Amino acid sequence: MLTDAKVRNAKPRPKPYKLFDTNRLFLLVAPGGGKLWRWNYTFNGKHKTMVFRAGPLVSLAEARAKRDDAYTIPCEGRDPTVAKKLRI
Repeated sequence: MLTDAKVRNAKPRPKPYKLFDTNRLFLLVAPGGGKLWRWNYTFNGKHKTMVFRAGPLVSLAEARAKRDDAYTIPCEGRDPTVAKKLRI
């Protein structure tokens, strides 16, 4: 499970790497120093990844809240990524 300190202290490496949290939420740390929140989920038997905003703009608590909100969408029979695009 991630903490705010682990997220802040994540340093770039030569290759991208992931820091995992609970329920398939993870932080992707890019070689350039960028941090992206992503969430893996399954919809209609297919594995998909939903991208949230960049790390410094979204805290760990906000990323968990977004994941929790998106988690309810497949229960309604809709794809969370498509639902996100339709909201924008």
